Amino acid sequence: MYRKEEQPLPPPEKFELPFEGKLSPNNRWVIMAELIPWDDFEEEYAKLFSAEKGAPAKLFRMALGTLIIKEKLGTSDRETIEQIRENPYLQYFIGLNCYQQEPPLESSMLVHFRKRIDGELINKINKKIVKREIDKSDKEVKKKDCLQ
Repeated sequence: MYRKEEQPLPPPEKFELPFEGKLSPNNRWVIMAELIPWDDFEEEYAKLFSAEKGAPAKLFRMALGTLIIKEKLGTSDRETIEQIRENPYLQYFIGLNCYQQEPPLESSMLVHFRKRIDGELINKINKKIVKREIDKSDKEVKKKDCLQ
């Protein structure tokens, strides 16, 4: 049986969000954001730019985060930006402080990000993540050994 819902949809500004204005710490993008040592590589990324010339560059977290989103979702550059525009978790992941309805960057920026963030830098980041997680795991094992 099918019964048509007679209640009209509210306008977008009245649409209720399930997370009541707060992001869930259990969301995959929030968890991943905490795993990546963004600040450890900001300085290395900044060295790629002139201190005096040119427009201000996007921060490393936005650049790398956008590339990660694109790869993880398997989307085009334009679709990646649209996904970021629509999703507060993705906006958090790339380092925005609050949700914004306008796209934080143009899709053409991804071409520049790919040129600047090469495989060597990605490997350094991955090694740092793995080392940090191994160290954390070792500390937990040692702590358990001490308690027994």
